[in-house]
Amino acid sequence: MFPERLFNNQYKCFSVSMLPGTYRRDVERGGKIIMPPSALEHLTRLNIRFPMLFRLTNEKTNRVTHCGVLEFVADEGKVYLPCWMMYNLLSQEGELITIESANLPVATFSRFQPQSEDFLDITNPKAVLENGLRHFACLTTGDIIAIKYNGRVYEMCVLETQPGPAVAIIECDMNVEFAPPLDYIEEETTKDDNVVDPVDLMPAPSGFVPFKGQGNRLNGKNRRDFATLEITASKPIYIRGIPDYDYKLGTLTFLRIAKPANNKEVKDQDEFKAFTGEGFSLREPKVIE
Repeated sequence: MFPERLFNNQYKCFSVSMLPGTYRRDVERGGKIIMPPSALEHLTRLNIRFPMLFRLTNEKTNRVTHCGVLEFVADEGKVYLPCWMMYNLLSQEGELITIESANLPVATFSRFQPQSEDFLDITNPKAVLENGLRHFACLTTGDIIAIKYNGRVYEMCVLETQPGPAVAIIECDMNVEFAPPLDYIEEETTKDDNVVDPVDLMPAPSGFVPFKGQGNRLNGKNRRDFATLEITASKPIYIRGIPDYDYKLGTLTFLRIAKPANNKEVKDQDEFKAFTGEGFSLREPKVIE
């Protein structure tokens, strides 16, 4: 078996919008490029493995990415790239880039970070990402890829790939994780901030408070060894149906989420029953002789 010879050439890169003819939207939303026919002839003479994967290098900016090939219909000496790939390479229209064949390991894991919080509004973001990656041949750590869904373009940063910094994703079983979006701010909330105890909304007790005061000895002497017992006035237990007789004009009290009082605690209090009492008539009763 002949040893594998690597493909290594330089081409002028252009964005897909510069491709002659009808605008190719299928190239824009994927991770594959369009190369000239001479590249295909060169590749057929070499012992190249399939699928064809390539390493793209911009020597001026020292930026590297990886891609697949979609068609061989470009003009000679030119290659056409998706816009997101041009941004990753920091390449200008017509700038020279080096394209060489690459053998990449099959992906087992990848982690992505959405560049916008709007990606969280999608009902099933994992399924959307999986459907978008079908147009890609490989992934490179550090790249920002573009996923198109429902008329919008979502940018995703490839934070991590395993088992290497660049992996092939054609016919593979890959685990995917998401990092928080770049502009995501987590709201810090506690349970105590949202839960209000209705007892705390009741007014403080006024007037007579039982078991509050100071005791005296029958012989009139003071006992200094007694510890002073401080009794704090507890708030009354809220009982549904009893009006607040201490209501002050201009205040509002909300007790809609009150818990029912314990029967043992209500037993010693005056039981209130609605619509009970004695009625009176404005007319005088007739006296029948």
